[in-house]
Amino acid sequence: MNILRTLGVITAGIMALSAASAAQAETRVTLKSAKAASSYYQMAAQLSEAMKTGTNGDVIITVEESQGSVQNVMEAMVRSGNYVFTSPPGLVGLAQNSKGPFEGRPTEKFEAVRALFPIPSLTMHFVMRSDSGATDFAGLEGKTILLGKGSFGAKEGEKYLDLFGLGGKVELADAELSNAVAALKNGQIDGFVTAGSWPAPNVIEAAAGTDVNVLSLSDEQLALTKRDKTVIPAGTYSGQDEDITTASLSVVAFATTEMDDETAYQLTKTFWEQKAKMGESSSWWNGVSPDMLGNIAGKIHPGALRYYAEAGFPVRDDQR
Repeated sequence: MNILRTLGVITAGIMALSAASAAQAETRVTLKSAKAASSYYQMAAQLSEAMKTGTNGDVIITVEESQGSVQNVMEAMVRSGNYVFTSPPGLVGLAQNSKGPFEGRPTEKFEAVRALFPIPSLTMHFVMRSDSGATDFAGLEGKTILLGKGSFGAKEGEKYLDLFGLGGKVELADAELSNAVAALKNGQIDGFVTAGSWPAPNVIEAAAGTDVNVLSLSDEQLALTKRDKTVIPAGTYSGQDEDITTASLSVVAFATTEMDDETAYQLTKTFWEQKAKMGESSSWWNGVSPDMLGNIAGKIHPGALRYYAEAGFPVRDDQR
């Protein structure tokens, strides 16, 4: 009995050591994303699964819901360790300069924020019924457009109408964006404006049942928006024979200098290696390219820079 008891103790000890070793090898990361109903929360969940698969379980990401990018950046002040969050780079810049919603906040903590990799951008779509005759922004005059209410796309769309000399010349439909496709199909509106990663589900739905034109911005119009340029390839939407040039708001995964270089390297490397596989199930990942690193204003994490040097991705001196 004593021998059996001794063997049992030894076995239990070995199992405990094995469990401890596994726990030590496992890197845990918190990813602060977006509202649970949003596409960006879905992206975060896909990133979590891709990291687990790509690292054979060595990196485990826990996704946290967020009320928006301002909250994500704000929490960088107080979160420690492997905290990752998504945000437009410009918002991080405001935090680092104590401006906008971050006015009066100490900048030291925000100065520790470092970029890892880009994720799908918030891309503007101006979707018009073909029979409205609108093939460019001048053609929107006198048309009925649904912008929605309160969203980034609604605010941005209204801003563009003013910038392009269409303020007061377009009839704005008083309805929610969720009603846009139905309203377009039954002729209640001539078009709608939406922002999101492309291909956008509501634009796919609209183009599948109605002949539509998705408008392109000229170089001059793009410059007025002060947003990044995005080209949506021909064939992305039904009936789309040419590339669409539009404006977008870049979104990036960030960490802080509290994350060690090896973890940042593994996250960045695994993201790019798993991107094509993620794109097979969700095509919005196919729009992410190394060129989008150019839209990052601010510093990139040294661990991520290590991967970009290995991969030959373009990085500016001011990002190092």
